[in-house]
Amino acid sequence: MSAPDETPEPEGAAAGTVADAMRGNWVDRLAPGFARPYLRLSRADRPIGTWLLLIPCWWGVALAAAQDGWRLWDAWIWLGCALGAWLMRGAGCTWNDITDRDFDAAVARTRSRPIPSGQVSVRQAVIWMAAQMAAAGLILLSYNGLAVALGLSSLGLVAIYPYAKRFTWWPQLFLGLAFNWGAILAYAAHAGRVDGAAVLLYAAGIAWTLFYDTIYAHQDKEDDVLIGVKSTARLFGAATGRWLARFLVATVGLMTLAVLVALLPVAGPLKLGLALLAPWAMGWHLLWQMNRLDIDDPANCLRLFRSNRDTGLLAALFLAAAAFL
Repeated sequence: MSAPDETPEPEGAAAGTVADAMRGNWVDRLAPGFARPYLRLSRADRPIGTWLLLIPCWWGVALAAAQDGWRLWDAWIWLGCALGAWLMRGAGCTWNDITDRDFDAAVARTRSRPIPSGQVSVRQAVIWMAAQMAAAGLILLSYNGLAVALGLSSLGLVAIYPYAKRFTWWPQLFLGLAFNWGAILAYAAHAGRVDGAAVLLYAAGIAWTLFYDTIYAHQDKEDDVLIGVKSTARLFGAATGRWLARFLVATVGLMTLAVLVALLPVAGPLKLGLALLAPWAMGWHLLWQMNRLDIDDPANCLRLFRSNRDTGLLAALFLAAAAFL
């Protein structure tokens, strides 16, 4: 569950604050006034998205290192992914808010965001997005050629995602394709290759995204009906629990296969066993979420969505431990 200071601000609680940001977040308390609208545009006041973009990157480098051995350079891959995830999540959210500004103005939870509330113009948002992408590009260029090519190829997925809710009931799948690309990129940044283990890890992340973002989408389902936005929450409805169970099984199964493909030929039983704890620890946490989910309680959905930071970090912890072992 979220800590008390993570409760969303009531809409209009303070000038410029965003309704679904955490109360007392560092942007509202510490950032200079001129920077606050831009940091809110990048969701710096809502860090969970950065974690969900970063964690698959950490899975990728940890699994590759568990297979090939940890190197000093991996510390920079680890840190560079953290910086890049913050920047690219900010750029992606800025792009999302540019494309969704009319939808956001019609939804109670999102109409306080910087563009629909008039804090930032579209032109200013475009410039801010370009600046974030340029900074992320400098980090990407420090990696090997394959990782650079993979990073550039992800831009198409980032560009398409905001439009997915207009033409498919599965926008969460497009989010999964974009948000978990870092698993392959970071794996390649260490190993200089993309193999079956990396692809399986990527697929596990996509299944995980379908799980947590379906929960997230249940917050807005009533508004989504009114404005014609599609989502898996609307598609599944009362059958959401059954679909979440399928995504849970897929997440655990695909990550288990990724670990086996990567480590079974090269690792001893202790390292292999430690790495296999990663998917099963995730599965336990996802089951915990399912048992507490109330799809008709937006606050409950938001708390459980945010708890997925811990879900992903559990897997990262065991994979990293296997790498260092």
